[in-house]
Amino acid sequence: GPQEQSDVAALRSAQGVADAYVTNSVPLTNSGGSVAMRLKADQVRPTTMAAIYFAGGDGVRTLDLHLIAGRDFAPDEIGDFDPTRISQVRVPGAIIVTQALADRLFPGGNALGRAVFLFPGAAKSSRIVGIVHRLQVPWTSSSGWGSAFSENSVLVPARIVNNDVIYAVRARPGQLAVAQRSAMQVLRSNDRMRILDGPHTMTHARRYAYRDELGFSVFLAVVTWCLLGVTAAGIVGLTTYWVSRRKRQIGIRRALGATRGEIVWYFLGENLLIAAAGVAAGAALTMGLNLWITSAFAMPRMPLWYLAAGICSLVLLGQLAALWPAWRAASIPPAIAARSA
Repeated sequence: GPQEQSDVAALRSAQGVADAYVTNSVPLTNSGGSVAMRLKADQVRPTTMAAIYFAGGDGVRTLDLHLIAGRDFAPDEIGDFDPTRISQVRVPGAIIVTQALADRLFPGGNALGRAVFLFPGAAKSSRIVGIVHRLQVPWTSSSGWGSAFSENSVLVPARIVNNDVIYAVRARPGQLAVAQRSAMQVLRSNDRMRILDGPHTMTHARRYAYRDELGFSVFLAVVTWCLLGVTAAGIVGLTTYWVSRRKRQIGIRRALGATRGEIVWYFLGENLLIAAAGVAAGAALTMGLNLWITSAFAMPRMPLWYLAAGICSLVLLGQLAALWPAWRAASIPPAIAARSA
């Protein structure tokens, strides 16, 4: 409406502000709308869900999105959207989607220019005129839609008309604090009766949105390090037991001319065989569990380099843990064979 357009124009002229627009939501706010996207008008089950962002004609520029294919919205494609008159909402003729959403809708590629249906029962389709590299959905939890949903975003050329709106502002480089102060002053001067919540930076939003995940990650990291410590202590204890049980055999080998290095390599090689067998069994179980999670919860498949890094780390941990007992075994003198006879 006129108020929102006046606010945006004033924000763009404010000190430290590079660009601004009015929208319904921005990433990491845990608040926004979604649409069930279909490839056919009579399709019962949607192809996928997507978060919807009202971008007007300035969303791509203000959010600094990387347009990898197609174009931005044309001026004649932009309309007004009033949430209080949802029954009168017109279907947008043009939309912009993320690369992840384009791949989900059209796995074979060539999503640009293709038609999709945003609303159930709508006879009119919307054409994909642009594809951006990335734009995260507003929610950090996908509510059963799977982590693949996190990049399913669609931008529509609509200017939201309502008193309860979000003003997205991009600051000039190095002028964030100045832009925050001037933006708040501009909005207060335009309407002193309004209630303002903010300003909030994306850094603050990201930290607040992922606070639970961060705490859980720290907890898992502590548990993992404790388990690795217990594993290393178990290997040290087991290898030390083997050494104590084989003192006579080690003494005989030393008496027959085996060097300390050969004794060390013998125990390390034996430990490597046992560790490799355990790691191989664990890797097989990990891959099987990951495949089940991928199919059951629509989550992405674990990168193979994660598994490779875990295997290498565990094998290295096992060898390092066995090194001290193996070095003690190499210190056993040949005379121990005679005393044990």
